[in-house]
Amino acid sequence: MFDFGVEGYEPRWLRSRDAVERAHGPRLRALAGRVLTRTWTVWDLRDDEWFADCPVLFDFDGERVEVNHGKLDEVSLTWNSIDPGRPVHWPGFDLEWRFDPLPGLAALRGQALERAELLVWSGKDAAEGNVDVSFVFPDARVSVFNALDENGLAFGPPRLTGCAVKR
Repeated sequence: MFDFGVEGYEPRWLRSRDAVERAHGPRLRALAGRVLTRTWTVWDLRDDEWFADCPVLFDFDGERVEVNHGKLDEVSLTWNSIDPGRPVHWPGFDLEWRFDPLPGLAALRGQALERAELLVWSGKDAAEGNVDVSFVFPDARVSVFNALDENGLAFGPPRLTGCAVKR
């Protein structure tokens, strides 16, 4: 199993909203009320940009959910398994974990989570059925979506074309 250059990381790929709900729904719901204390992403040092192939880490006051998308239809959620203090080893890249490097994520720090939602893409295209993991705060939202075999981040309301909110 490919670990994305992250020691100890074992993604658990799921392909539907129901599968994600069965595996992680209670734990996602239990995050409500917890404060987002930090986020972590992997940074490409050569290109000085977010390396979207690796998991995005959301730390809710000590409970960390690790979100990653793969292929065209897979999502993996893991919990407290990645140590962002350890190096990332991906041949051909110069990568490191960065704490809150993206302004949109940094702006969420310190806010209490209202709820986590699983959003399902319902368009008639290759993204049909993809599951986005969305974190809703009092005045903001961030969703991690499948951006064609890597992670994408969206801030604000769910993408209006084709996304159905399922709680």
